[in-house]
Amino acid sequence: MLIRRETPADVAAVRAVTAVAFARAETVEPIEVALLDQLRSGPAWLPPLSMVATGTDGAVVGHVVCSRAHVDGAPVVGLGPISVLPGHQRQGVGLALVHAVLGGADALGEPLVALLGSPDYYGRYGFRPSTEYGITAPDPTWGRFFQARPLAAYQPSLRGAFVYPQAFDLA
Repeated sequence: MLIRRETPADVAAVRAVTAVAFARAETVEPIEVALLDQLRSGPAWLPPLSMVATGTDGAVVGHVVCSRAHVDGAPVVGLGPISVLPGHQRQGVGLALVHAVLGGADALGEPLVALLGSPDYYGRYGFRPSTEYGITAPDPTWGRFFQARPLAAYQPSLRGAFVYPQAFDLA
C-alpha cells in the first residue's frame, strides 16, 4: 500500500471508493460523494490534505480529506470523509490514511484537526472530545463523538465554536 496526495486523475476512483464505502440501500448515491464534490469546488478544499491509499496494483482503495474549518474564526481543519473499500477494511488502510493526513496537517502548521466519529476508533490517534479543549460542536447532540486533536501549532487559547465549511451544509 502507498499513501500519496490525490491527483486530478484520481477523482473518479475516489468518488467510486466513497460511494461503495458509504453505500446504503435507501440512497442511490451517498451524501459523502456529494460532499466531496462540493468541497472540491469550493474555497475550503485543501489539496495537500486530500490523500489516497493505493494497492499493490496502483488502484485507489482508500481516501481521506481535510478541509478548512474554523474555531471562533481561527483557521483549523476538519477531517472527513474517510473512505476505504470494504474488501480492504481492517487491513490498516484507514490507520495509514489518518496518520498520513495528521502528519501532513502538522507539517503545514495547522493547529488542530476535528472530526465527527467513533471515540473508540479515533481515540487511538489522540483525538479527544472537543469539549476537553473548549471547542463546541456544530451540533450539541454530537457529544463525545465530536472530537479534536491538537497539533504542534496548537495554542490553548484556541477555543470556541467549531464551524465546518459551507459544503457540509449544502451536501
